[in-house]
Amino acid sequence: MVYDRVVRNGEVVMPDGVKRMDIGIRHGVIAEIAERLEGAQGATVLDAEGLLVMPGMIDAHVHFNEPGMGHWEGFETGSAALAAGGCTAYLDMPLNGNPPTVTPEALRLKASLAANRSRVDYGFWGGLVPGNLEQLQPLSDAGVPAFKAFISNPGGEGEGRFREVDDWTLYEGMKRIASFGGLLALHAENDGITAALAAAAGTAGRNGARDYAAARPIVAELEAVNKSLLFAELTGCRLHFVHISSAAAVERIADAKKKGLDVTGETCPHYLLLTEDDMERLGPVAKCAPPLRSADEQAALWAAVEEGLIDLIASDHSPCPTALKTEASSFFDAWGGISGAQSSLELMLSEGVIRRGLSLVAIADLTARNPAGRFGLGERKGRIASGYDADLALVDMRQPYTLQEEQLLYRHKHSPYTGMTIGCKVAATLCRGHIVYRAGSEPEAREHGRPMWAIR
Repeated sequence: MVYDRVVRNGEVVMPDGVKRMDIGIRHGVIAEIAERLEGAQGATVLDAEGLLVMPGMIDAHVHFNEPGMGHWEGFETGSAALAAGGCTAYLDMPLNGNPPTVTPEALRLKASLAANRSRVDYGFWGGLVPGNLEQLQPLSDAGVPAFKAFISNPGGEGEGRFREVDDWTLYEGMKRIASFGGLLALHAENDGITAALAAAAGTAGRNGARDYAAARPIVAELEAVNKSLLFAELTGCRLHFVHISSAAAVERIADAKKKGLDVTGETCPHYLLLTEDDMERLGPVAKCAPPLRSADEQAALWAAVEEGLIDLIASDHSPCPTALKTEASSFFDAWGGISGAQSSLELMLSEGVIRRGLSLVAIADLTARNPAGRFGLGERKGRIASGYDADLALVDMRQPYTLQEEQLLYRHKHSPYTGMTIGCKVAATLCRGHIVYRAGSEPEAREHGRPMWAIR
């Protein structure tokens, strides 16, 4: 065969195990995998000797803040950071930009801003908010693979911002999304509980990190998960729960699966690597919603990962200008979002494989295969196999390093992982066969990413 590129001598993580293989790439697609590929004359050879070759991560949960707030992140810096972390595709959330992606017109505006500005491949979530029920089917027709709704207040300012759903909008929206086979993702926290506890904390002058955590207890997550699962049972709507922070919520979702509901759940590296002690120590750079939990809760969440009860890992990269973290009058007033997209795959390999002994196949499933399958990409992305896009992360599992601020490619260079020693390092990332990140040197391709769904 004739190849454009051959990746040689890597330890390749395939669906059935890890094998030392060559990968032949033609027209951006994996054409052949063999112990030794012959006939590669004219192909560009990338020697992966001593490196792990993973399927590129698909980060299904990032906020790049376009349109209107690209100065918070934007497609160029956000996607470059993803590429540096071994991520080859992402789904951008409908909020934190203005207008939010709740109409086909807003979708087309966002798509126009992403064109020729993304390092890796991309897609866009649509939103379910009060007043846009009639827009759901048109959004699906226009190219969104799934929808996102908030059960608690998503925060933010400005006219037209993304708003949380009331119970009727949630129930009716799920009926409509079910009618065309769509998928709804939920930020599951009960707003009545969190708002009342936050108000009480403010009145009492309790405004620290632990006070914030106490104002968003696990019961708020559980109530929202239970209500949503009931609505899913009644409507037949496919559900996905984002950034689940508690083992009890994971168990509710697992029970619903056993009953036959089409439901999945994700968690994030920050819930697996950080605790409320870290949130207090680090300050608002580690603030998120739901909040970081106790060490015991973290251990239970890892047990759920090991048991296969978590479906996928996503970063929930939610950046902001550093001043919104450092200059807030209280922990409650600081922007609630963690910048972490550049580190997700490395952290899961470091903590999950090197420290805890999880299999490489399990991590590949959580970061690539399962996200691809859940969001309709399972026939072309998410695994290393013939006929799939040549989306690869080459990782040096013998190169621990301490993450420094200057290594971050985000527009605003803050992260709770700064100063952390990570047990491995991404050496190169290929998106459809093109090197979009190479440690220590310039990549072959910069604005290489394409939309994974046609925007109409």
